Amino acid sequence: MDTVMLAKALAIGIGAIGPALAIGMIGAKAMEAIGRNPEASGKVLVSMLLASAFAEAVAIYALVIAFSIK
Repeated sequence: MDTVMLAKALAIGIGAIGPALAIGMIGAKAMEAIGRNPEASGKVLVSMLLASAFAEAVAIYALVIAFSIK
């Protein structure tokens, strides 16, 4: 029973590291792009939100895998 809980914790923990780093990098680069070209902030915002959603989907997949471990 304890090994199952450890496996679930590791699956979601390790599975969340990549998306967390990706979302941080996406936000940083978006702010840098807006700082360089403020007129393009609308296009940058849309692309940033779309990329963040894809990165967050990876974390959701890790959560699904963690729930499927029995």
